[in-house]
This record gives sequence, C-alpha cells and structure tokens, in this order.
Amino acid sequence: MPYPTDDAVIRHLLTDSKVIALVGASANPARPANEVMEYMLRLGYRVIPVNPGQAGKTIHGQPVVARLADITEPVDMVDIFRERSAIPGVVDEAIAIGAKSVWMQLGLADEGARDKAEAAGLTVVMDRCPKIEIPRLGL
Repeated sequence: MPYPTDDAVIRHLLTDSKVIALVGASANPARPANEVMEYMLRLGYRVIPVNPGQAGKTIHGQPVVARLADITEPVDMVDIFRERSAIPGVVDEAIAIGAKSVWMQLGLADEGARDKAEAAGLTVVMDRCPKIEIPRLGL
C-alpha cells in the first residue's frame, strides 16, 4: 500500500526537495529510472545519479557517483530504484549522509527500513513515483 496516505506530506516533500540522489540510475532510456530522472531534471530538480556500474560516466549530462557517500553536497531526497533487498542498506546510507527523505519507487516498500528512517528524522514515501505524483497533485 502506498505510504504515506496524506497528500500534504507528499506535496510538501516534492515542493521542498531540490537535490535528489537517484539510487539505481540507468543509462538505458527504456528503464523507468532513466525516464524519471529525465522528467525530474526537466522540472528543474538537481538529480545526482547513483550507480556503481556507471560511476564516472554521465546520465542525462549529470556525472554518476558510485554511492551516496560520494555526493559532496546536501541531499534532500534519496529516490530508490533498486530491488527490495537493497532498501535497508540504501536507507542506512541516506541516514549517514544526512538526507532529509527517502522515496521508494512503485512496488518498493520495506516497513523496517521505513521505521528506521523515520526514527532518524527522515520523511519516507513508499510504493509511489514522483513522475505520477507531481501531475496528480498539480505541482
């Protein structure tokens, strides 16, 4: 079930977030991670692609880093495009870098990781896509 159910939380997160680390970024235009990254860049967000297999290359003109710890600026949102088993580790990294929020894409949810992130003060979204939520909320 998508979390949170309160649209005000999602609206606030999408309005206040400016720098997004996209974990699981893909150079393949057929992949949803690639499409969402392009969409968010087009809307004016700063999107930092995170993918160890693509580190040192660029995706949509943005330099790719291997992991969240390689990012040298404050991150508002960590957007996760990885398999479910990777979520707890990504959440740990997001907490470690001081991210303000964690966004798990459609089909991704992890209650334990959500609890840990929220206990550390992060806002959490699960099983949603910003590319769907932005137009739905009229942002």
